[in-house]
Amino acid sequence: MAGNAWRSLLTQAVGVAVRKPALASASFSRGVKTVTMIPGDGIGPEISAAVMKIFEAAKAPITWEERNVTAIKGPGGRWMIPPDAKESMDRSKIGLKGPLKTPIAAGHPSMNLLLRKTFDLYANVRPCVSIEGYKTPYTDVNLVTIRENTEGEYSGIEHMIVDGVVQSIKLITENASRRIAEYAFEYARNNKRTSVTAVHKANIMRMSDGLFLRKCREVAENYKDIKFTEMYLDTVCLNMVQDPTQFDVLVMPNLYGDILSDLCAGLIGGLGVTPSGNIGANGVAIFESVHGTAPDIAGMDLANPTALLLSAVMMLRHMGLHDHADKIQTACFDTIRDKKVLTKDLGGSAKCSEFTAEICRRVQDLG
Repeated sequence: MAGNAWRSLLTQAVGVAVRKPALASASFSRGVKTVTMIPGDGIGPEISAAVMKIFEAAKAPITWEERNVTAIKGPGGRWMIPPDAKESMDRSKIGLKGPLKTPIAAGHPSMNLLLRKTFDLYANVRPCVSIEGYKTPYTDVNLVTIRENTEGEYSGIEHMIVDGVVQSIKLITENASRRIAEYAFEYARNNKRTSVTAVHKANIMRMSDGLFLRKCREVAENYKDIKFTEMYLDTVCLNMVQDPTQFDVLVMPNLYGDILSDLCAGLIGGLGVTPSGNIGANGVAIFESVHGTAPDIAGMDLANPTALLLSAVMMLRHMGLHDHADKIQTACFDTIRDKKVLTKDLGGSAKCSEFTAEICRRVQDLG
């Protein structure tokens, strides 16, 4: 696609991840704003440092408050995040997070799940847009997945009935279903998108997915300017890999969103180039890279910071800092398009530090 049209598309897609523009408080746009930085594990500290360097080059009015997040046991034996991390997020309301590891069978819940529950991060927003100059089998992907983030199969309600038989409970509530549906339609309207597709399996799970679908239908009645469709999850997966251009905004329960958002990321080159934002109650939002911790390359200056950087661009837009977001986004995508200084996963041989330095140079050239 033509360069200007492509840039406009990216600006819109990696766009405003808030319910209504007014929620991006004007106070974010004036003065210096503190953001809670959770570097994470593995390559997390490296890509977090890269993002902070690029923000410094762009003169973004951000100060970082770094906090480590690990699971600790609080009163009554309940798992919780460290108090200093919670206090920082409660105060700043905005966080940027690198990848976090959750050791298998460690006895504590997923750290990502714990963060979602702690701050009621009910909506995960994942824009997937083809990147000019980064070749994949698809060249014109432009869609957004919006995932209910707090319940479904990921409610974490499991118990053993008898030895060898475990039951996991899928929790779907009317309030959470309505809330995510309203968010999806508001997002579509605010970002000038034309359709919302509800993804479900109400033909099989008639009560749980049926409730989710009913709430989507009810909310759709208040958004006659947005086309509403509903589709089975398996049909969406089939149609998505055949022709992703037929989709715009998709809204779905938690597990389906986890799977489908990764599938969509694969269409544009993988999780290493896909941004993500989590929008919560009480004005809290955490933006994150959703790829793994990549311990095999940690500390080797080989990581690709693009996903976290684009998530940080989403964060800036959420805060109303559009000029800084535009500058950083342009520098990042120009670097990828020119193909001269790319990390290995993007098809080049540059180090993380070299890729970061190139984006910093371009940011400074943009003034």
